Amino acid sequence: MNRIDKMRGLLGTLNPLSLEIIDESHKHAGHAGSRDGAGHYFLQIVTNQFMGKGTLARHRMIYSALGEMMTCEIHALNIQAHTPNEV
Repeated sequence: MNRIDKMRGLLGTLNPLSLEIIDESHKHAGHAGSRDGAGHYFLQIVTNQFMGKGTLARHRMIYSALGEMMTCEIHALNIQAHTPNEV
């Protein structure tokens, strides 16, 4: 299973209505995280679970769902986290 598939599986706990993950690691070639094998990703997620939560709480929910991936497989994560009403 590749990293994006693994991320999709883990983020499934947030019941996303929409989920897009793009590997942008090629844009960061030579960067410290890239040299260590961790990736740079763009994440756009829409879920009702973000209702009533601010940006920091939403990001924490995402980091929690991704768990260990955040410490060893993901170096950078560009997040766009929305509720259905915001898109």
